[in-house]
Amino acid sequence: MSRIGKKPVEIPQGVDARIDGLFVTLKGPKGEIVKEFSPKVSIAKEGNTLHVSLADDGRISRPLHGLTRTLIANMVEGVSRGFQKVLEINGVGYRAQVQGKNLVMTLGFSHPIQYPFPEGITAAVDKQTVITLTGSDKELLGQVAADIRAFRPPEPYKGKGIRYKGEVVRRKAGKAGKAGK
Repeated sequence: MSRIGKKPVEIPQGVDARIDGLFVTLKGPKGEIVKEFSPKVSIAKEGNTLHVSLADDGRISRPLHGLTRTLIANMVEGVSRGFQKVLEINGVGYRAQVQGKNLVMTLGFSHPIQYPFPEGITAAVDKQTVITLTGSDKELLGQVAADIRAFRPPEPYKGKGIRYKGEVVRRKAGKAGKAGK
């Protein structure tokens, strides 16, 4: 059995949890998340805690034990406190701004890039070069951040592009110059 899977998930005050068969619905101050889980694990609510247990002791169901518990814990944290990802834009003339439900970025292409936000994700741009994404679904937030970063990933020679805050980009030396003159 998984050590992580054995731990109960505490439901904080203000968060409502419902279990309908394979679906777990959590509703809190930051939003509502509904996820479907595998039938190889069973989820039970006892008071203000959720317990995850194995339905059978098969080879496929054992790894799902800890994964399911972690996904539920992330759902609880998301609807109660929310998640945040910060992206930094580096490069001359590279900038971003929020226009309604779209993120408009100028990244050195011939046209500005418009990225529409999915439901549940909001963004704020500080100084035109720092994008702060917030949302209650950790999986969706990470995918949106990865999609935005993929428009112009950081390159190793000058370091230009979009990177996560705190991400270290290994730099390369570039051309050594002509040596025989």
